[in-house]
Amino acid sequence: MSKLSVAEAAEKFKISKEAIHNRIRRGSLDCVIEHGMKYVLIDESVEVKPTVEPINEKYYGYIEDENKGLKEKVKDLEAQNSTLRDQKEQMLMLEKKNIEQVYKDRDKQLKQVLDTITTKFLPKLKEEALSQDEMEDFVDVEELKAEPIRLKEFLKLKAYKPAKRERIKNRFKRLLGQEERVFRYKGKICIDPSRYDYGDLIWE
Repeated sequence: MSKLSVAEAAEKFKISKEAIHNRIRRGSLDCVIEHGMKYVLIDESVEVKPTVEPINEKYYGYIEDENKGLKEKVKDLEAQNSTLRDQKEQMLMLEKKNIEQVYKDRDKQLKQVLDTITTKFLPKLKEEALSQDEMEDFVDVEELKAEPIRLKEFLKLKAYKPAKRERIKNRFKRLLGQEERVFRYKGKICIDPSRYDYGDLIWE
């Protein structure tokens, strides 16, 4: 009867150490524990043949390879998730800036409309309630002169449907250079509601 360590027994029988431990648990191999070390007792007269352990070893190797592959896939997915999260944050930041710019543009357009309305209706107030001298004392006429409004911005404020907006735009383009009501200002097609009425060109 010889006494071998688990590693020596595995080497002797050409099987894994896990296979040795399995045989010990099943009782097909005897063992003793000395000074905290486990030793396998081998009867040299009895031939120990590997049974299903090589298959188990192959199976364990397959599982380890699969686990390794899965870990790499998880790592790749985590990297992709991090990239997508960063892209999402960048898109949200860009969208926030775009929304802020839209509100700034809308505020500017509303101010132009209010300036236009003020310029258009204050003269009526002057005729009804104030004399020319009183009007000059009441408000600086030069300050009431608003810049022309871009046709594109005016149509946006009207919230027309795209098809109607396009028809109106084409109508104005045809009159460009033919009517003083439609003109270019700073390279853009503009209108001046404070001076002209455009009802015949807008309403359908």
